[in-house]
Amino acid sequence: MSRIRIEPATVDRRADIAAVMTDCGDASHCWCAFWSRPRSDFDRDRGKGNERWFMHRLATAEHPPGVLAYVEREAAGWCAVAPRADHIRLARSRILAPVDAAPVWAITCFVIAKRFRRQGIMRRLIDGAVDFARERGATCLEAYPLDASRKLHSGELYVGLLSAFVDAGFEEVARRSPTRPIVRRRLA
Repeated sequence: MSRIRIEPATVDRRADIAAVMTDCGDASHCWCAFWSRPRSDFDRDRGKGNERWFMHRLATAEHPPGVLAYVEREAAGWCAVAPRADHIRLARSRILAPVDAAPVWAITCFVIAKRFRRQGIMRRLIDGAVDFARERGATCLEAYPLDASRKLHSGELYVGLLSAFVDAGFEEVARRSPTRPIVRRRLA
């Protein structure tokens, strides 16, 4: 789909990020804060508080916290990609705990605007996240997709699908749960 382009989610694109996040019920409450904030803060700030936190992070972070997909000129999707260390709750997860001490970057979530779903945008976002991380010096990129044997609700797809990552050259490196593999792609 050549009309899709991927751009870093910079502060000057905050309105486009908001357009994607508010088009999805779950994302409008989360604002990609689930993996990066303590649970008590995340729950307390559900919705507008997480949005304020995200916008502050966007304005002050060393690097953009992800990438955006555009179809023509319209924001169509979001992918969170940052150093794994930026996602404090990953370290506390038994299922998604670090595989080793490698300094990996992590793809933690996707949001696709409703009218752009089922158009291959997730796969393009993965490719864009690979390029984004590589350009910022990452040597390895990790993700935590679902490997489901049943049809999934759109709210469950925020972590991505295993098949999309395998198609993008990721390999499974660990599986501590039947449906949640850890996949990696070497970037250097």
